[in-house]
Amino acid sequence: MPFVLLPPSQQLVAPGKWPVVGERTPLFPDGPWTVQCRGAIENEQTWSLDELRGLPQVSRLIDIHCVTRWSRRGVEFTGVPLSGLLDHCRPLPSARFVSFVAHSDRGHSTSLPLSVARDADLLIAFEADGQQLTTEHGGPVRIVTPGRYFYKSLKWLTRIELLTEDRLGYWEANAGYHNAADPWKEERFLAADLDFQSVRQFMTSRDFAGRDLRGVVASGMDLRGLKATGAKLRDAHFEGTDLRDSSFDGANLSGAHMERANLHGSTFCTDANGLAADLEGADFRGADLRGARFLGASLFGATFGPIDPADQTSSPAVIDSTTLIDRAGLTSLESTPSQLRFFRSATIWSVASGVAQC
Repeated sequence: MPFVLLPPSQQLVAPGKWPVVGERTPLFPDGPWTVQCRGAIENEQTWSLDELRGLPQVSRLIDIHCVTRWSRRGVEFTGVPLSGLLDHCRPLPSARFVSFVAHSDRGHSTSLPLSVARDADLLIAFEADGQQLTTEHGGPVRIVTPGRYFYKSLKWLTRIELLTEDRLGYWEANAGYHNAADPWKEERFLAADLDFQSVRQFMTSRDFAGRDLRGVVASGMDLRGLKATGAKLRDAHFEGTDLRDSSFDGANLSGAHMERANLHGSTFCTDANGLAADLEGADFRGADLRGARFLGASLFGATFGPIDPADQTSSPAVIDSTTLIDRAGLTSLESTPSQLRFFRSATIWSVASGVAQC
């Protein structure tokens, strides 16, 4: 297989696969679906879907780079260029940002500087690879933003707003996602606003439970028996950390750096409140996972073995018959073939049944 240049820490999704990330269905409107453009513009406009589809359309090959570390190359998206709509609505000189709002239960949105939106040549898309967008992938209409992590490509578009001041989107404001989202710079997450004394106290007590510690750096430390149930640990750094017999049940470890960590006997399961551990995009290469349990955890984009067969620089995770993963977790690895092959080649690990307990 030829070498394919990807942004740092990304891996190709399996052919034909497009993992569903986030909500799967929009909040369906009472009437026909419309897309409105308003805000700092001269000419407010509302289009029906038929009116939008009646505008001149283009098709472009665009790469998807998910913040959870998987990529899909050369997807052919078809739709209406955003620039044409903006020219029609005539942004005011004071307009500096553009916000996209979804018709969803949680009112998802995302924003970009207006100059970036124009330069990136955003597409208001109706189709992918010649087929109408399915609901779970943003149909009937979504934004596609080339050159940014895909959370900047909003599903279920219903409103475009021109703003004089930026307004953080849902994932940026509530989940700590980076507002620039450049995959080539690995702009995935922003660290939480933490003071040194508080972090030191958490480290000393080895109690992260329920804490928001995004981006925390604990590399090489002794944190055996860490209580991290329900903690927000996106982009946390645990490289080489001793985390034996720790609990990450219900924790969010999206994009966490677990390389070479000792995770012997640790759990990554559903917590008492029914919240599953989120390990999407976490890197476990070189980690000791003997006795670790992954039950109910989301593993999309997680890395356990080499991403590229030619990679001789990183060691795979250490697993054995005491490493426990359920079939749902294994299925989530189907989107990243190299990781699924790694588990299949390590024949002594254990697949848990539905009744297995953490």
